[in-house]
Amino acid sequence: MASIDPKLLEILACPACKGDVVLKDDNRLVCVSCRRAYPIRDGIPVMLVDEATIEPDQSDAPAQAG
Repeated sequence: MASIDPKLLEILACPACKGDVVLKDDNRLVCVSCRRAYPIRDGIPVMLVDEATIEPDQSDAPAQAG
């Protein structure tokens, strides 16, 4: 997992919607509002809308049989 200073995470915001971002285990920052995922390359967050992918909404996922 990438090492991002917690103080940096506090000030980073999604460039698309200005929402808060959270660090995911697979080296991405994900916006909690619009679900855009921004890659982290060589320890540097790439906060470009053109580089972002959209995370699937958990409510869109099919229900799993239990």
